[in-house]
Amino acid sequence: MIYAIGDLHLDYTEKKSMEVFGKAWENYQEKIFNNWNKIVKKEDTVLIVGDISWAMNIEEAYIDLKKIDDLNGEKILLKGNHDYWWSSLKKLNDLDFKSIKFLQNNSFFVEGYDICGTRGWISRDNSEFTDHDEKVFKRELQRLKNSLDFNKENNKKIVILHYPPLNSDKSLNEFFGICKDYQVEYLLYGHLHGPGHKQIFEGIVDGIGIKCVAGDYINFLPERIS
Repeated sequence: MIYAIGDLHLDYTEKKSMEVFGKAWENYQEKIFNNWNKIVKKEDTVLIVGDISWAMNIEEAYIDLKKIDDLNGEKILLKGNHDYWWSSLKKLNDLDFKSIKFLQNNSFFVEGYDICGTRGWISRDNSEFTDHDEKVFKRELQRLKNSLDFNKENNKKIVILHYPPLNSDKSLNEFFGICKDYQVEYLLYGHLHGPGHKQIFEGIVDGIGIKCVAGDYINFLPERIS
């Protein structure tokens, strides 16, 4: 089976509080680790859609990532906006985890699906969107295409993003447009917490199942996708 969850915000130092985003974040790390192996079996795969660890460098992140590695299932990880520790793909792969793969300009074939994705970015109609944001936005669109093109086989596809594929009015943006062009089956995202949940859009549009899997939104229970 394939599951998904995002925004674990692990912090082995326990110095970073997420409770400002609501009661759902009380003892959230305990919830994550208690829930995971009750739901996920060793033969399953979990897609983690960014904001994985509060660590600032790869050495510190290793401590949190090792905890994930020790949980049941294979894991495919995507960079979020707070994953400052995320390094080059070579350095990440050199960590040599037994069950973790890193998604960036590539894809992984799992249970009949190509797992594709990229971080994404804030929408172009955001009031704070700048020329720099435009450069990042275009780069992220290209990274999504790179990922979707990585496997030349005509497989079914699941796309994971960190940022929602949404404009400020909850209409679908260019990231969804690419998914439509590639006939993606599922489009998953995270990033939205607490009051931000009112910005969530879910449903089936043009045959694509759109779902938010931010940790607090799904009560830190990995969501079954397929």
